[in-house]
Amino acid sequence: MSEVFEGYERQYCEISASLSRKCTAASSLLGEKLKQKASEIKSGIDGAEALIRKMDLEARNLQPSVRAGLLAKLREYKSDLNNLKGTLKRITTGNAQQGTREELLESGMADTLVVSADQRSRLLRTTEKQNQTTDRIRDSHRTMLETEDLGVSILHDLHQQRQSLLRANDTLHSVDDNISKSRRIMGAMVRRMDRNKWIIGFIMTLLVLAILVILYFKFVH
Repeated sequence: MSEVFEGYERQYCEISASLSRKCTAASSLLGEKLKQKASEIKSGIDGAEALIRKMDLEARNLQPSVRAGLLAKLREYKSDLNNLKGTLKRITTGNAQQGTREELLESGMADTLVVSADQRSRLLRTTEKQNQTTDRIRDSHRTMLETEDLGVSILHDLHQQRQSLLRANDTLHSVDDNISKSRRIMGAMVRRMDRNKWIIGFIMTLLVLAILVILYFKFVH
C-alpha cells in the first residue's frame, strides 16, 4: 500500500472520530453555541472530503491489484462521511423545532451515531486486515527477489565453472598437440638415425673393400 495513502487514511480516521464526538456534543446544544459547533463540524467535514479526494487520486495511480481494495475502502469512508453529514443536518434542522430535535436525539440520531461508530470500527478492522495482507505480499515479493538474486548468483558461478572447464579442455588439447608434435619429431629422429646407420655401414663396407683391393694389388704385384 502507498505510504501517502496510509498517511491520508490516518488523518481521515482521526478527523472522522473527532467529528463523531463533536456531533454528539452538538446534539445537546442550542442557539448560538449550536451554530458555532455546526460551523466547526462543517469545516471538519470539508477537510475530510478533501482527504477522500486525495486518497482517491492516490489509489488510482497504484497497481490494479492494490487499487481495487483501496477504492472499496474509499466507498466505506464516503458512506461514513455521508452519515456524518446527515447527522449534522438533522441536528441543525432540529434546532428550529425543539420537539423534533428531541425526537431525533431519542431515536434516529442516536442510531445513526451508533451505526457510524460500528462502520468506523469495521473500517478499521478491514484496514488492519488489508495492511496485514499487504505486508504478507511485500514479504513474499522480497523473498522472491532474494530467491531470484540467489538463482542469478548460482548461474553466474556455474558460468564461471563452465569457462574454467573450457579453458582446462583447451589446455589439454594444447598439451595433446604438443605431445603429438614431440612424437612426430622423435619418429623423424629415429628414422634419421636408422638412415645414418645404413649410410655409415655402407661407407665402412666400401672402406673394407677398398682396403682389401689395395692389399690384393700390393701383395700380388
